[in-house]
Amino acid sequence: MSFPSNAIEPLSFREALGHYASGITVITSHIDGEPIGFTCQSFYSVSMNPPLVSFSVMSTSASYPKIRQAGRFVVNILSGEQIKISNQFARRGTDKWHGVEWQESPLGNPIIVGSLHWLDCEIHAEHSAGDHLIVIGEVKALNLQETAATQPLLYFKGQYCNIAAHNSV
Repeated sequence: MSFPSNAIEPLSFREALGHYASGITVITSHIDGEPIGFTCQSFYSVSMNPPLVSFSVMSTSASYPKIRQAGRFVVNILSGEQIKISNQFARRGTDKWHGVEWQESPLGNPIIVGSLHWLDCEIHAEHSAGDHLIVIGEVKALNLQETAATQPLLYFKGQYCNIAAHNSV
């Protein structure tokens, strides 16, 4: 079997990756009295000991340099009911925090009320990778939120999805 030697077309690459379902998070921090944050679907666990997680962010992000300066962040794992929050934090140049209820984490980061779960982290490492940065955080605190939501917010093939509730046999 032979494969074409042509370069990968960006749109084809994006479409192929869109077939991988992912959860949606909002990465937040707080510096100089200003809450900051952005929507992120490239989040994953790295290590159990020490407890490390990672996310990727565009090198041109306006929010991430402030998070780097703060040296800490919260990963807010969004519920299926938080599509509006995901969309709001995905926009550039708007007041992302308008109407968003939040509370302070143990490290002083904004926890978005209604999220399924949050992880309070200190930046452990950062690596350049193409047009993105890979950020690794060491988890210092975590907690399940008090919410009636039981489904995560998922993204698949360019749209939000919900998984059907099911019982194990």
